[in-house]
Amino acid sequence: MQQKLPKGFVPVMISTFKEDHSLDLEGIARLTEMYIQTGSVGLFANCLSSEMYELSRAERLSLIETVVKTAAGRVPVVATGTLGESIEEMADFSKAIYALGVDAVIVLNNLMVKEEESDAVFLQHMHHFMELTPGIPFGIYECPVPYKRLISQEVLEDLLPSGRLVYHKDTSLDLAKVALRIRTAQGYNFGLYDAYMGHAVSVLKAGAMGLSCIQGNYFPELIAWLCANFNAPGKEDQVAEVQKFYIDNMEVMHTVYPTSAKYVLQKRGFPIRLATRRDVGKLTPKETSALDQLIQDYLKLPMVKSLDFAPLV
Repeated sequence: MQQKLPKGFVPVMISTFKEDHSLDLEGIARLTEMYIQTGSVGLFANCLSSEMYELSRAERLSLIETVVKTAAGRVPVVATGTLGESIEEMADFSKAIYALGVDAVIVLNNLMVKEEESDAVFLQHMHHFMELTPGIPFGIYECPVPYKRLISQEVLEDLLPSGRLVYHKDTSLDLAKVALRIRTAQGYNFGLYDAYMGHAVSVLKAGAMGLSCIQGNYFPELIAWLCANFNAPGKEDQVAEVQKFYIDNMEVMHTVYPTSAKYVLQKRGFPIRLATRRDVGKLTPKETSALDQLIQDYLKLPMVKSLDFAPLV
C-alpha cells in the first residue's frame, strides 16, 4: 500500500446468510455496494462483525474475494488474515487473501500470543509473521474476542519503522491513549480508525483517520456524514446532536448484535435476512420496539433529510 487509507468511515462489515445459514455471496455483494454508495471510504471484511470465527477457511476466502471484486478498486479493502493454529498457518492464510487483492492484511493481536504472554513474545511472533509475509502491508485489530489485548506504546514504536503497519482499529476506549498513538505515528504511512462512538468527535479532532464502528451497520450514511463534518464551520450544533444520539443509543446498538443491525437495515428497506451464525440470542418484542424507536429518533436528526440511503434491491 503506497498511500494512506483515506479519511472517513471504514465499516466493519457484517455478513449475510441464507435461511439455511449458508453464506449469501450475492447479499455480501449488495452490502459492499451499499457501504460504498452511503459514503464509506474503505471496507473491513472478515472481521468480528462478519462472524469470522463462525466461517470456514473457504467461506472466508469467498467472502473476501466477493468484497474485493465488488469494490473493484473504488475503495481499499482490508481483511483479517491471522486465523490459524500457528504463525505459519496465519501467514499462509494472509498471503492467500493478499493474493485476492486486499490492500492490507489485518493482524488479530489477541491470537498472536496467549493472554498471559508478554509484549516481548508478541513482538517475537510478529517479526516471525512479517518474515513469512514479505512486503505485505498489515494492520492491527484489538479484537475483543477471545480476549481483549491492547497494543502498547512499545509495540507501536517497534512496528511503525517497518513501514508495513498502515492500519489500526482502536478499541481502547481511551481518548488520551488514542491521541498518544496518533502522535507517535506522525510521519508514517499509518491510519488509526476508532471503534468507540462515545468519543467519536473528540477522537476525529485529535487526528484519527476515521471511524470503524458497529454503529455504521445501522446508519452508515450518518457515520460518513460525521467523519466529513465533525469540524465543519456552522455545523457544531448538528455534530453535537449526532454525538449525543450515539451516546444515548450505545446500549441498544450493542444488544443482540449483529442481528439487531440486520433488523434495522431490513426495516429501512435493505434486502437482508436476520440469519446469523453467532450465538447472540433472538430479538424479543421489547428489543424490536427499542430498535423501531431508534429508527424514529434517527429520522428526527436535522441532517438526515439530506443523506441518501437508497436500498439496493
